[in-house]
Amino acid sequence: MDVILFLAFAAIAVVCAVNLVVQTHPISSALSLIGVMGSLAVLYLLLGAEFIAMAQVIVYAGAIMVLFIFVIMLLNAGAEARRGRSLSAQILGVPGFFGLLALLSFAVLRLFPHSATVHFGGFKGGTGRDVGQALFTRYLLPFEVTSLLILIAIIGAVVLALKEME
Repeated sequence: MDVILFLAFAAIAVVCAVNLVVQTHPISSALSLIGVMGSLAVLYLLLGAEFIAMAQVIVYAGAIMVLFIFVIMLLNAGAEARRGRSLSAQILGVPGFFGLLALLSFAVLRLFPHSATVHFGGFKGGTGRDVGQALFTRYLLPFEVTSLLILIAIIGAVVLALKEME
């Protein structure tokens, strides 16, 4: 059952990712990105990382996507204009893609020939306690530096907004 769910949501993620790139309207692309983020959250759940899955839904599929949609609507971005494609891109694009895919597959199989298989639900590090412990011990400095960078960005946005109001 886990394998069927994995294959279904992996296929949804891939289809939404392809749709994200193919779409010409930015709102449609943002909705496809939400589909990718949601299916990734289900894949995290299958691996046993419940906290990471919920953070994926709340932070990425929720907050970040609302921000993307807000910026798209604020900029009043329309659909992308279609342009003619070159003949060489049409002829070499698909074989080049499959060649690159074969090269990457060969490199991964050569670099990681005997990697361990994934056991669904076998990951035990995705709880809130484990993430909090790692965040406030090993990753305390990067966490604090990130919070300072976000604070600087907020102050910069307020200063720029005040200059525009004057």
